[in-house]
Amino acid sequence: MPEFGELVAPPQWRRIDFISDLHLSPDTPKTLAALAAHLEETAAEAVVLLGDIFEVWVGDDARFDPFEAQCVAMLRQASERLKLFFMAGNRDFLVGPDMLADCGMQGLADPTVLTAFGQRWLLTHGDALCLEDSKYQAFRAQVRHPAWQAGLMTKPLSERRAIGQQMRAASRMKQASEELWADLDAKACIEWLEASRSQVMINGHTHRPGRHDLAPGLARHVLSDWDCEGEPPRAEVLRLRQAGLRRIPLA
Repeated sequence: MPEFGELVAPPQWRRIDFISDLHLSPDTPKTLAALAAHLEETAAEAVVLLGDIFEVWVGDDARFDPFEAQCVAMLRQASERLKLFFMAGNRDFLVGPDMLADCGMQGLADPTVLTAFGQRWLLTHGDALCLEDSKYQAFRAQVRHPAWQAGLMTKPLSERRAIGQQMRAASRMKQASEELWADLDAKACIEWLEASRSQVMINGHTHRPGRHDLAPGLARHVLSDWDCEGEPPRAEVLRLRQAGLRRIPLA
C-alpha cells in the first residue's frame, strides 16, 4: 500500500479541473493551444494535471529549449490567476523541482487524497495500478529508482533526448502489437480507496474516459486524453464542483 499525499481545498474554491494525457511535444501545437486557451478561460480556481502532460521529459535542464520554454511561459502565466498542481505520469516522471518552480506549479505525490466539498477524492495517474502488465511494472520500478535516475542525469541532454525517443518508439511498437492495453486492477483500486478512506478515484493513463462502479459506494472516473491534431479533435476536462463531477468537452 502506498503512502497517500494530502491536498485540502480551501473553502473559497468552487471548481477544480482535472486534466491528463496531453502528451505535449513540438508535434502537437493545436493541443498546446487548446491547453493555453483553457487555462486562460476556465472558471475553475484550481487545475490539477494528472500526468503525461508531456510526451517525454528527460530532465529539468530541458526547460530552456524552445518548445519547453514555451510551455513554461504558458504555465507560469496561468499560475498567476490559478492554482496549478502537477502529478507525474509514466512519460514525465522526471519533472523536478526546478521545472515546477519555474511554472508556478505545486507537485503532488502519486497517489494523493484531495479533500474538497465535504468528501475525499483519490487522485492518481493510474499506471501503478495496471498490475496485469508485469513487464511494465518491472520497468516502472527500475526507472523510478533514485539510482537509475541519478545515472541518467549524468548523461548530456542530447543523449537523454535520444534515450527518451528510443523508449517512446519501443512503447509505441508494443502498444500497436496489443489489442487491449492493461487496465487498472479493480481489486487494487478498491484497496486503495478503502485504505485512503475515499469513495471516488480519479485517474488518467488509459485513454479510456468513463466511469467504473467498483463496489457499492466506490467508483472510478477516468480522464480523457487530448489530441487536437487528430480528426476529430479530442479534449475534455473533468470538473469537480459541490454538485459532483461533470465532463466538459473542449474540442
